[in-house]
Amino acid sequence: MLDISPILLLSSAIIFLIVLGQLNRSLYQPLSKHMDDRDESIKKDLEAARNNAEDIDGLMVEAKSIIAKAKQEASSIRENAYSEAKALGESKMADFRNELDSKYNSFINDLNSQKESVKNSLIDSMPQFKDALSAKISSI
Repeated sequence: MLDISPILLLSSAIIFLIVLGQLNRSLYQPLSKHMDDRDESIKKDLEAARNNAEDIDGLMVEAKSIIAKAKQEASSIRENAYSEAKALGESKMADFRNELDSKYNSFINDLNSQKESVKNSLIDSMPQFKDALSAKISSI
């Protein structure tokens, strides 16, 4: 039948415990330590990601405020440039109108003087027209 040898059973149990101890020391403990380290690393990475997300939110708020200030400043600069250009344009228009008014007045004065000279020349040549008219009428 089955012969059970206590020495063989005891030596197998001792060898099994020695192999189990060696496996525990060389395989299970390093594997367990590696898994614990990996879990800790993942926790640290998740915490860093949360912190980065908070930092990003803060930076986004800061960036939006900077952009809003820049838009406001650009609007102010644009309004100032527009008002300066408008004032310059109005100044040039006023100068041009004054120049045109002076040219117009000069033209009117020249026209009036020419009108007077033509009128005076016609008045001066009126006796000649009368004589010429009388001669034509008498020749008819």
